[in-house]
Amino acid sequence: MGYDLNKKLVIAISSRALFNLEDENKIFEEKGLDEYYKYQIENEDSQLKKGTAFRLVKNLLKINDDFPNDKQVEVIIMSRNNSATSLRITKSIEKYNLDIQRSAWSGGSEISKYLKPFKVDLFLSANEQDVQDAINEGIASARILPYEESADEYTNQVKIAFDGDAVLFSEESEIVYKTQGLEAFLAFEKQNATNPMNSGPFAQLLSVISNIQAKYPQEQTPIRTALITARNSPAHERVIRTLSQWNVRLDEAFFLGGVDKYEVVKAFGADIFFDDQDVHLESTSKNTPSAKVPYKKESILNNI
Repeated sequence: MGYDLNKKLVIAISSRALFNLEDENKIFEEKGLDEYYKYQIENEDSQLKKGTAFRLVKNLLKINDDFPNDKQVEVIIMSRNNSATSLRITKSIEKYNLDIQRSAWSGGSEISKYLKPFKVDLFLSANEQDVQDAINEGIASARILPYEESADEYTNQVKIAFDGDAVLFSEESEIVYKTQGLEAFLAFEKQNATNPMNSGPFAQLLSVISNIQAKYPQEQTPIRTALITARNSPAHERVIRTLSQWNVRLDEAFFLGGVDKYEVVKAFGADIFFDDQDVHLESTSKNTPSAKVPYKKESILNNI
């Protein structure tokens, strides 16, 4: 029987999200694919610098230390690189002692078609189109933003922060706000206060995380989650009822009512923060690894 990826938290990550490959990407954009391949092969033994998602991946993989015979987290490299240029990436993984054993190298073709066969729960990439394709396929996915880590950011607990609407929950309420204004949004939420919201692209990911959390006493959980949303009273009621209906766990919740998110995100100490709006991510990404969640294209079309 083959290795079973079901019932694990499976993270697929591009090489450019795990490592800082911005200089190499610049070579690709300015000089083309052949020069990029040549550079990677010539620098095969040059260790890559850590990228935005490195800290998240390293901390998540620590969870497996508690389950030596039954990994809870599986990280898979999924990259548009080809097998020849993969050696620099895999050698860097070995040098950083990351337990990443599986990879897929598409040689420039789209990644999204391989996500479901690998049972992926979350896909992180710096490539906007790959992320959009993954979201359209129903996979939780986000585009990693540039971030430079400091040396003291590693802990024994993974901290993941989520925005609410269009991330954990569907974009329905957010579209009401954007198209009709605040008063219409509040009236809509009050009218639907007892009706659970539809799930968003990251709802299933939260459920998988909750399953891992349930294997520990609450005070010893290796993953701590937070909801950080612009909602406030009375629109918070529907959020609380929805999470209860889903029977998932969120350790912390912040209903900011328009207050800037970046200070709360920083205080929480997130290893990553997921949001759908640039206005929030521009500030959070200066202090916290951050990633943008796009709308599912068919959802936008259905609401125009």
